[in-house]
Amino acid sequence: MSKNGVRGCIVLAILMAVFSVIAFVAPFCMTTTFWVAYICGMIAIAFQFVIFSISFSKGKGARSKFYGFPIARIGVTYLLVQLVLSIIEMALSDKFPAWAAIIINVIVFAIAAIGCIAADVVRNEVVRQDVQVKQEISNMKTLAAMAAGLPGQCQDEALKKDLQKLADEFKFSDPVSSAATAAMENNLGAQLQQLKNALATGDYATAKTYCGILMTGLSERNQACKLGK
Repeated sequence: MSKNGVRGCIVLAILMAVFSVIAFVAPFCMTTTFWVAYICGMIAIAFQFVIFSISFSKGKGARSKFYGFPIARIGVTYLLVQLVLSIIEMALSDKFPAWAAIIINVIVFAIAAIGCIAADVVRNEVVRQDVQVKQEISNMKTLAAMAAGLPGQCQDEALKKDLQKLADEFKFSDPVSSAATAAMENNLGAQLQQLKNALATGDYATAKTYCGILMTGLSERNQACKLGK
């Protein structure tokens, strides 16, 4: 268990001790309502172990843990509301019916549980979309990195300017890939490799030809991106 986990357990243990002292030292009537209120208060404290586990231990990566804070906030809000309700119910235990206390406490717990589940679903969806976006832009990032290294491999100043322009076009192109652009991007990758090979052998004429082909292909790919939105 991490240090923060140990600290959390200590805090919750202290809360249990303080709540128990209030319950059994204060002059409350120990009716059925009292025991309902006490047990529900202890459940609310124990429930925080589950909440913090879902909020932070479950998440992988800083972004996932960040989106765990709303879940933790719901759990803490539930804890505070339930403890206040429990103390009020214990104070009025000789007048407050047990059935009413059970219904109120169950409703409060249900609202908190549903809220935590909903927040966890949202967190999972946000993380899934983050992963998907990273995957969708990885292809163009790779192509842009390949294009960025081409000008340094050329000794011809005129061709170097064309290569730099091509690198800039890749850099500022729409980075998000899709099914409609996948084939185009595969062709761009193969053509970039041919251009790189031509530069390596000093075949600047072939390199210039591929540079023009790539500019046209990249323009078509970017147009396809616009039409797909």
